[in-house]
Amino acid sequence: MTCAPTLIDQHGRTISYLRISVTDRCDLRCRYCMAEQMTFLPRAQVLSLDEMAIIAERFIARGIRKIRLTGGEPLVRRDVDQLVRRLGGHIGSGLDELTMTTNGNRLADYAPMLVEAGMRRINVSLDSRNPELFRHITRHGDVARVINGIFSARDAGLQVKINMVALKGQNDREIAPMLAWCRDEGLDLTLIETMPLGAIDEDRTDRFLPLTAVMDELQAAFPLVRDTYSSGGPARYWRVEGTDTRLGLISPLTGNFCSTCNRVRLTTDGVLYTCLGHDDQVDLKTVLRGQGVAGLDAALDGAMRTKPLAHEFDIAASTPAVLRHMSVTGG
Repeated sequence: MTCAPTLIDQHGRTISYLRISVTDRCDLRCRYCMAEQMTFLPRAQVLSLDEMAIIAERFIARGIRKIRLTGGEPLVRRDVDQLVRRLGGHIGSGLDELTMTTNGNRLADYAPMLVEAGMRRINVSLDSRNPELFRHITRHGDVARVINGIFSARDAGLQVKINMVALKGQNDREIAPMLAWCRDEGLDLTLIETMPLGAIDEDRTDRFLPLTAVMDELQAAFPLVRDTYSSGGPARYWRVEGTDTRLGLISPLTGNFCSTCNRVRLTTDGVLYTCLGHDDQVDLKTVLRGQGVAGLDAALDGAMRTKPLAHEFDIAASTPAVLRHMSVTGG
């Protein structure tokens, strides 16, 4: 693999983390993420798995050390195991870590393959363990199936972190019990503030729950100590004292983390976004198909010159910061 300069943006930040949306499709319809009636990309517009791997490998050559496969739901993509195995082959040879964010629906079937390919950690989105509330949030999901997937992944040797979007008036009373459950089951928990991405069927301001308020309650209920651990992403961590369970906070609105941003995102149709909260983009699919691998370096250099300093999220704005849904950019 040809060596090339490390990716450094116009603000001096080294870019070492690539998130790839394997597909914009999902087998759930979480209310804060998608509209109930979604229009997905035509398959003809989507990158092939081989093209995704080629682009990812060029990123690795430019200093990307961590890749996360996301969606949509990555495990609904046909033959996704081929991509996982190919990228997993770079672990220890340029790539430090390959990981995934999944809704857990198909995790029981895929967990052994993920471990075999070199994954050691995954994130599972789980906003409630209450069957009725989970079904309401996801519109039709079965929480028992997801929990079975979580335990299957843990038993296969994967370290599992639960991602929980904090939703006022919906799952706020479940946050402390979720942390207690994670502690008891040997899992980690990361809480996430809802972000204004894409047009949905509800008013996000009705559900926005600042994590500053959540932490006040959790610190009163659990012996939490600051942890210097870093997953390479934006979360700040605490640990439940006397256990290995970590609590992470991703708070783009109440605790902006843009100054240390090390991430870029590749969509399933080959568009590179340098910021989740902006529409600046580079069409890597067109570059790859028109100029081959040789054209990718110039495109990546150009993207670094346009990466903004920070997002412009405003939960109270009448329109979302960007019109694309999280599932398009990669959750």
